[in-house]
Amino acid sequence: QVHLVESGGTLVQPGGSLRLSCAASGFTVSSYAMNWYRQAPGKERELVARITSRGGNTIYTGSVKGRFTISRDNAKNTVYLQMNSLKPEDTAVYYCQVTLRDDYWGQGTQVTVSS
Repeated sequence: QVHLVESGGTLVQPGGSLRLSCAASGFTVSSYAMNWYRQAPGKERELVARITSRGGNTIYTGSVKGRFTISRDNAKNTVYLQMNSLKPEDTAVYYCQVTLRDDYWGQGTQVTVSS
């Protein structure tokens, strides 16, 4: 059975850094594109970052380019989102997502950027 479990979200000060983890089971992360989404209260869900299966190419939404890095550890079957220079606008619930036959989502992890 496919499961995605995010962890690492917490309260962090502006300018700080945080690394989110997405532990996957039931499939191999290296065989699929893996995505990080986020959703702030009252706003639409937004694709933040993606890492492709072939070659591990990455894409980012413009607001996080240069600050966030998506990566994967194939041995651990885990995907990461390294977030640097965090801003209050980054406050959201962050979700790991993959499309196999269907879309699968983790439970989400809360990131709050505030003084």
